[in-house]
This record gives sequence, C-alpha cells and structure tokens, in this order.
Amino acid sequence: MGASETREQIVRVADRLFYEHGFEGTSFADIAKHVGLSRGNFYYHFKTKDEILAAVIEYRAANTRVMLDAWERDSASPVDRIHSFVHILIMNRTKIMAYGCPVGTLCNELAKLEHAAKEDAARLFTLFRDWLSRQFATLGRETDADALALHVLMRSQGVAALATAFRDEAFIRREVADMHAWLHAQCPAESTRDTSQPA
Repeated sequence: MGASETREQIVRVADRLFYEHGFEGTSFADIAKHVGLSRGNFYYHFKTKDEILAAVIEYRAANTRVMLDAWERDSASPVDRIHSFVHILIMNRTKIMAYGCPVGTLCNELAKLEHAAKEDAARLFTLFRDWLSRQFATLGRETDADALALHVLMRSQGVAALATAFRDEAFIRREVADMHAWLHAQCPAESTRDTSQPA
C-alpha cells in the first residue's frame, strides 16, 4: 500500500473512531492499532491528533459535497432533494441511535473542549444550511429560505439527539414522517413525491 493510500486509510479509521468513541476518547495508539501501523510509521503520516482531526473534517466535508451533488444530479425537484436530506435519519437510524449525528456530536465535543477546530467542524453544518437554503429559495421562498433551512437542521438534530437518548426507532419514523408533512405544507404546489420511502 502506498503512502497516499495509507494516509487515506488512517483518515477513514480516525473518522469512524472519532464518531464511535469521540475525539478526546480516541488516542493515537487506538488509530494506529486499527490501521495496523507502528508508532513510527504512523508519525510519518500525521504528527499530531489535531492534524488527523483536520483531515477528518475535510474528509467529511468532501463526502458531504459528493452526497449533495448526487441529490442535485438525481432529482430535478428541490422538494425531493430536501426529502432526501430528511430521509438520512431513517437510512442511518442504527448508527444514530448508537452514536448520534456524526456532525452534531463532533461539533458539540469540540465546542466543550474549546478546541481550535470547532469552527472548522461547524462548517459541516454550514454546507447543509447553505444547500437547504438554496433549495427553499428555488421553491420561491427566498425571503425565509435560511430560516427554513435552519428549521430543518434543528428538527433533524433534535431527532438525532433524542434517538440516541431513547434508542426508539418508532420515534425516528414518526418524526421523519412529520418532517415530510411539514415540508409539503411549506411548498404544497411542489410537493408531488410519495414520502413513504423504503427503509
């Protein structure tokens, strides 16, 4: 395996461990062990855990952009695209019940730690906020597009937080259905999609 492939593997493993155990709860040794590298070889790629954190944030941002671009490409309807965002709660329900929202948990932890990267992590939310705002603006809701985007983000984060606390899949499904209904109410003329999506 080449150096670039090894670096990518380190970032992928760190991303998973930061999500499952937290940034502070994950050590250099934990990451090195899961990647199968010695300490010396590990330090060749990353000198500090903060360097890994920066790479993980960029990795998540890149994956988010790919996902958002796919939704843009696969659907001509802004309403359908927003439904796709809401449906993440169903698609990722098992991990969300176990560990919470990957963006929310990282942002909360870094904020509590007063970590220098907290604003960089918050930009992951900004990617979603700006994208959702553009969808609502396309639907003719330019004046309140950002407020609607923040409302969707708030609802999804609230559902993720309570899903982690109670581990109640039925709750997630009820709230997602309610969010779909709310979206239809915001844009009745555009809401033509059947929101009873498969699990």
